[in-house]
Amino acid sequence: MPNNTKKAFDTILTKTKIYLVVIAVALIILCVQNISYIIPSVFVYGLLLIYTFWTDNKNKNELDKHIQELTFNVDTIAKNTLINSPFPLVIVGQDGNITWKSVSYINEFGNTDINTTISEIVNGLTQETEGEESKKEDIIYKQIKLDKKDYKLIIETIKTRARDRRKKFDNMYVIYIIDNTEVLKSLKKFEDAKTCVGMIMIDSYDELIQSMQQEERTLVLTEIEKKIYDWVGKFDGIALKTERDRFVFIFEAKYLETIIENKFEILGMAKDTETEGVIPTTLSIAIVAEDGANYEKYKDTNSAMDLVLGRGGDQAVVKRNSKYEFFGGKTQEIEKRTKVKARTVTTALEQLIEEATNIMIMGHSNGDIDSMGSSLGIYRIAKALGKTAKIVNNTYGLTLKDFIEAVEQEKEYEGVIIDKAQALAEVTNETLLVIVDTHKKSYVEVPELLTKTNKIVVIDHHRRGPDYIEDATLMFHEVYASSAAELVTELLQYTKNEATLTTFEAESLYAGIMVDTKNFTFKTGVRTFEAAAYLRKNNIDIIKVKKWFQSDLESYNVISEIVKNTEIIRETIGIAEYNKQDENANLICAKAADELLTISDITASFVLGKVENTVYISGRSIGDINVQLILEKLRRRRT
Repeated sequence: MPNNTKKAFDTILTKTKIYLVVIAVALIILCVQNISYIIPSVFVYGLLLIYTFWTDNKNKNELDKHIQELTFNVDTIAKNTLINSPFPLVIVGQDGNITWKSVSYINEFGNTDINTTISEIVNGLTQETEGEESKKEDIIYKQIKLDKKDYKLIIETIKTRARDRRKKFDNMYVIYIIDNTEVLKSLKKFEDAKTCVGMIMIDSYDELIQSMQQEERTLVLTEIEKKIYDWVGKFDGIALKTERDRFVFIFEAKYLETIIENKFEILGMAKDTETEGVIPTTLSIAIVAEDGANYEKYKDTNSAMDLVLGRGGDQAVVKRNSKYEFFGGKTQEIEKRTKVKARTVTTALEQLIEEATNIMIMGHSNGDIDSMGSSLGIYRIAKALGKTAKIVNNTYGLTLKDFIEAVEQEKEYEGVIIDKAQALAEVTNETLLVIVDTHKKSYVEVPELLTKTNKIVVIDHHRRGPDYIEDATLMFHEVYASSAAELVTELLQYTKNEATLTTFEAESLYAGIMVDTKNFTFKTGVRTFEAAAYLRKNNIDIIKVKKWFQSDLESYNVISEIVKNTEIIRETIGIAEYNKQDENANLICAKAADELLTISDITASFVLGKVENTVYISGRSIGDINVQLILEKLRRRRT
């Protein structure tokens, strides 16, 4: 008997007993008052008891009969519902064997091999839940494809009494199978119809125009525009020229994968445009394939374009699922010959310094001479304006050991270099934080400082990555520059209060340029040598600078061993490994990667090292291989 029915029946019996007790008490009182009523009262009360028990038994039998009929009807309906379920239904044992099938299942999958698939799924679930007998029943969703149809499996786990006495429960699986083909088709159609917003920009437009004759400009620009319009038209897109060097285009998301598979062929088509100038014709492309309003996509496209330009141009970026994917990027950066931006940035920087209560200068973690030399250059600008400035340096590796010892011998910088704890103690909302030689949030020396002030200046020369500092008040980010030291040297030349460098500061900046250009042999331009010439006027000691780069014999032997065991693939790519657990593994790998590029025929090098559970990869290139794109893809796979 169901619990609710039993409770109701017990309630009825309880009320009857109360009535009988009340009547008995009344008859007793009546008999006490008049003894002659005793026999009639007993007779009447006996008849009442007999009637009561007869009535209760009758009601109980009728209730039991009703419950039996109701249970039978419910069981019959439930069985008919299962057997004639409108969608396929199957019950599977813990061993993966199917114990029962609905009519719809037999009709739908009579001639298919779905039984094997279901058994494999159930066996996988059994292995996952083995030893978890007390786990709550749950519902699991699976997606399978069978005979060009997509099915959604809703798997309900039901625990039954185990046959094996060593176990408490066995699992039975009730699997509902729903044809999801049309739903997924509709969903894909909806996703394919979404709008993607893109932007195309002609790189180094001013320099490109200046490198051509007047009569050639119109022909070249017309040819480039035609290629852009034709390329967008291939995907049923619409392109609109919004500025002299910029185009905005829209297309449906269903074409995005085709564009990616074709590796943004428009990038190569632009380079094929013949010009008489020495500057190649390259394009930068940004595409946003996110949900949201089209205007928001357009704003995101502008931000993505800034990211592409910060990486040197001649490449494409696609933003989808809140992540960036980069394509292309083999052309070397074009040096911009105008110094207007350097002069403008200097004016803005000096104004920010004057408005701040104190200045903090910070490079990247495990700093090198470029970051420290640049920091000293900014320190001199701040001191020329009468401001207190501190350089945050919490860690340094092998490359800075000799340099730091030299700094400590200079009385000028006593108390200037501070660690993380002191920096966090002194920073305020009115502090100006100047970041040099990096633009990445996760790579700065003390990331916590970024949240302590809203006045941030970034000075960097590396190709921009997705993890860049977005809310910088002022950004001097020029990928054409050889080093951060070169950029800071340019700023020093335009200060309104002439910032006179000390010999040590000039040597530090010169060393920064030397280390990033590999002694003026890599990524050098006219402005690199102009900066070096400006610094040489300060009576710098070249021998002293070279001593900062000297490695100890032990480090040199380690690097030599890494180079010795290098494996060459595709005739031009060197790959090596540093197997020892070493806290300076990342620095040793970087030096080894640089050393490999000094070997003939090697145009790209990768050296792997390990610090605790983290694998570091240093990549270098002097050819057409963009090692940054390769390392970014490796990082995305890891995450």
